[in-house]
Amino acid sequence: MGNKNENLIDHIVNAFRYTFAGFKSAWQNELAFRGEVVVVTVMLPLGIWLGQSAAERALLIVSLLLILITELVNSALEAVVDRIGPQRHELSKRAKDLGSAAAFVSMVAAALVWIIIAYGRFLV
Repeated sequence: MGNKNENLIDHIVNAFRYTFAGFKSAWQNELAFRGEVVVVTVMLPLGIWLGQSAAERALLIVSLLLILITELVNSALEAVVDRIGPQRHELSKRAKDLGSAAAFVSMVAAALVWIIIAYGRFLV
């Protein structure tokens, strides 16, 4: 990590290695992430079908990916807080609550995108 002797190719290879390690860790350790991956896997083909234009399809897909992004960041934040120690602290609670709120907001945003596009497709 941050090796000054690392060349560009090594850097790219290591970045992929860390990325896949992160996905593996999220899958193994985070129930919420696994559940969201299942939902995204089911919803992705539906989004491709539901969107009537490239822009709509992109919004539907990106809104789903946003949920996974925020869950990964939330999980990382929780891991860092837990690493500090098991004792209860108001700032640790606040950090975890804020991460959870961010994940929730991403889900609400995705739901709004899906509702608006579905409304346009079926009711207008």
